[in-house]
Amino acid sequence: MHRVFVYGSLKRGQPNYPHMTDSNNGKAEFLATAVTVQKYPLVIATKYNIPFLLNLPGQGNRVHGEIYEVDEKMLEFLDQFENIPTMYQRTVVELEIKELAHKEEKLSPGSITEAFVYSTTTYQPEWPSLPTYENYDSNGDHGLKFVLREDRNWASVQ
Repeated sequence: MHRVFVYGSLKRGQPNYPHMTDSNNGKAEFLATAVTVQKYPLVIATKYNIPFLLNLPGQGNRVHGEIYEVDEKMLEFLDQFENIPTMYQRTVVELEIKELAHKEEKLSPGSITEAFVYSTTTYQPEWPSLPTYENYDSNGDHGLKFVLREDRNWASVQ
């Protein structure tokens, strides 16, 4: 089993969350909410308003998200879903636990753990200058409507 930190459209209540609960993709169990120990720029970019965590430690904000324990099948699905290595790269990030889903022996609020995260080093030059966010919400005050993958072909025609 592997731990994965999600900060964008895969979080609970976000447009791609159903992929995390689809057993055809593998198994994913929500463990805790967490925040990155280091600051990173979380930006919303492209005409599809996709959240990207830029792999620029020390810049931006401490980013809030969720930790899941996933099996190998789900990890393979997420690698494909996140277009590894072209769009995102899977790296390890240090996280501070905020709230646990269940009492777990190895984790407690305030403790530090590690998990995989999908961040990117392959971004446009202007992306580090974009506004950064602590906590992504597709319906947030930013007003940037996330475009689901299945709708992107139509969006690119318009």
